[in-house]
Amino acid sequence: MSTLDLLDLPAAALGAGVRTGAYARDAATEASLAAAARLEAADVRAFVDLHPSAHAATAAARDGSHEKARTGVLAGVPVAIKDNLADLSLRTTCGSKILAGYVSPYEATAVARLLDAGAVVVGKTNMDEFAMGSSTEHSAYGPTRNPIDPSRVPGGSSGGSAAAVAAGVVRIALGSETGGSVRQPAAFCGVVGVKPTYGRVSRYGLVAFASSLDQVGVFGRTVDDAAVALEVIAGRDPHDATSADIPVPSLQFGADDVRPNGHGPLAGLKIGRPREYFPDGLDPAIRALADAALDRLRALGASVKDVSLPHTDLAIPVYYILAPAEASSNLARFDGVRYGPRAASDSLRALYDRTRAEGFGPEVTRRILLGTYALSHGYYDAYYRKAQEVRGLIAADFADAFDGVDLLFTPTTPTPAFPLGSLSDPYEMYLSDIFTATANLAGVPAMSLPIGDVGGLPVGGQFMAPHFGEATMFRAAAALERALALPSPAGGARA
Repeated sequence: MSTLDLLDLPAAALGAGVRTGAYARDAATEASLAAAARLEAADVRAFVDLHPSAHAATAAARDGSHEKARTGVLAGVPVAIKDNLADLSLRTTCGSKILAGYVSPYEATAVARLLDAGAVVVGKTNMDEFAMGSSTEHSAYGPTRNPIDPSRVPGGSSGGSAAAVAAGVVRIALGSETGGSVRQPAAFCGVVGVKPTYGRVSRYGLVAFASSLDQVGVFGRTVDDAAVALEVIAGRDPHDATSADIPVPSLQFGADDVRPNGHGPLAGLKIGRPREYFPDGLDPAIRALADAALDRLRALGASVKDVSLPHTDLAIPVYYILAPAEASSNLARFDGVRYGPRAASDSLRALYDRTRAEGFGPEVTRRILLGTYALSHGYYDAYYRKAQEVRGLIAADFADAFDGVDLLFTPTTPTPAFPLGSLSDPYEMYLSDIFTATANLAGVPAMSLPIGDVGGLPVGGQFMAPHFGEATMFRAAAALERALALPSPAGGARA
């Protein structure tokens, strides 16, 4: 098998091959780096940093040997991580000039667990500045392009991670979600993206944007790739008091687990079709693909019923009050004193003002101003408190729906990937998260997987589950993925 073929192996199979000695540990990493170099030469800009040798040294220093690197479930598996997750060797800039050159003195728990499982981080991926955006056009390092159609965006804010998986550079990448920043780029790039239950994965080492909404998420070329990654990084972390002390179930479902048994592999599973996610104005082609996926789920034995999430239309207004409010507080720490570059100044006040004016881009500045306004005296009750009350109603909608069904299924986005530079109105951009932000507001797990294409552009379908219902979600997704048997954007079948 050539080194390039190693990147076509499922992550679990590659790790098993390295453990048994069938494949050299560095072989897949070398192939991944070569693929990354070709991607960057094509001006996709999926990465902001590539430097795997430093991670190998870090992993060796951590445990004093290469034992875990040889025996872990992800031994020798190349992975990529979003530039807002702290690690010890590469820069952590959040796609912003205000953190240019910053290297963290500690590493994120999710990154540490990948390394402890034997994974090799080949690089940090491009992102919208401080994860604020839906296209990865708002990065100080320039926009990322969609590898399927370079004239279009990859989605955001984890667009670099999605592009790296879609282009076949890695099978697994880490991203982060605040309102859909893993699922939306996964849908645009034709890969699998998962936002776990709030608390399932530690946020320690994830640079905070909106702390009550932020989650570390995973990308995979397939459902099984995403499953093995989530199994590795999930679980209680003493560094994060919001991480849940709940056992992590097995999330990998092989062909035998979803094999038809006379009643269908999903017999007894009840799936809700929320009518608010299929509005009259929805792109007919996307509606048809989502309904076709629901027909497949019926053929696999599941039952489908219409349900309602009546406060869905309030999700975007609520999100864009709460997230900027939390961001305005979290980003106050970036003032030129403790992190990154420091602007020349003759007073402390001027230091703050100039560093922030020079360091933050326009989208981050806009959200800091919005959030500061929403939290200001005289407007707090009218905006922030009211938004929190409506957030409670949205969460109650989900609780009511899950009283009658096991999962929900919707389109992930209302459109396929849009052209670079085509959405100059910020509100139009915000609407691309209209089907994903509710899961973050309610704290429930959700995932996107490819369900077809429109004009050659991938379209994603979204499962949502009750809190800590990831196992059911992955089981249904694995069955649907096998039934659809779509080709991978990186070439070949989805293994």
